[in-house]
Amino acid sequence: MNTKEFLIKELRKYRNTQKEEVFKSFFKTGKGEYGEGDIFWGITVPDIRNVAKKYYIPITINEIKELINSEIHEIRLTGYLILTYKYEKGSTEEKENIANFYLDNLKGANNWDIVDLSCYKILGSYLIDNPQKRYILYKLVNSSNLWEQRISIVSTFAFIRSNDFVDTLNISKILLKHKHDLIHKAVGWMLREVGKRDINILKKFLKENIKEIPRTTLRYAIEKMDERERKYFLSL
Repeated sequence: MNTKEFLIKELRKYRNTQKEEVFKSFFKTGKGEYGEGDIFWGITVPDIRNVAKKYYIPITINEIKELINSEIHEIRLTGYLILTYKYEKGSTEEKENIANFYLDNLKGANNWDIVDLSCYKILGSYLIDNPQKRYILYKLVNSSNLWEQRISIVSTFAFIRSNDFVDTLNISKILLKHKHDLIHKAVGWMLREVGKRDINILKKFLKENIKEIPRTTLRYAIEKMDERERKYFLSL
């Protein structure tokens, strides 16, 4: 067996049929829902991480491509987590290759957990080192694909951690009129992270855009404020 087959065999050991049903509901796999038709093995993220960390060094990029094209959600997630570990330990050239591979293989990142656990650690980190390529985020935010749009905003988490908020605010503003709850939540989450580092920047953004901010986004963004401030922004 190759490395990929050993990895999948080990993942199977963690399969939990009871959690499969819970996950199918939690990740909205019903007809017409955002995760329609996705297949789960009921494996928790800590167990997936353990397997990914065990195999990320020997596994090849071609094997990773097979993982992220799997019909099984947890196998795809394992592949993307492996990419984050390879990226973290990679040379400059390797990071360039991994970031490009990630962008060329986003099809399997088709639910919010896979997006959120991979994009800022790969694409976001890459764009910190290559700021001239941040136009990539604006191509993604203007995509018609929900997950690429979510990648565009969540990737800026890497910038926020470096106290760089410009792209987060720009992309948030583009997404304020988006119709999907998963985008409302992602934007609110990133705005909240900005506020943790500079509350005045967050307050300024909220006041300037309050008429366009979806209620879910607003509630996420103000979550860490005191009760008086939360009531104020909810009343605007």
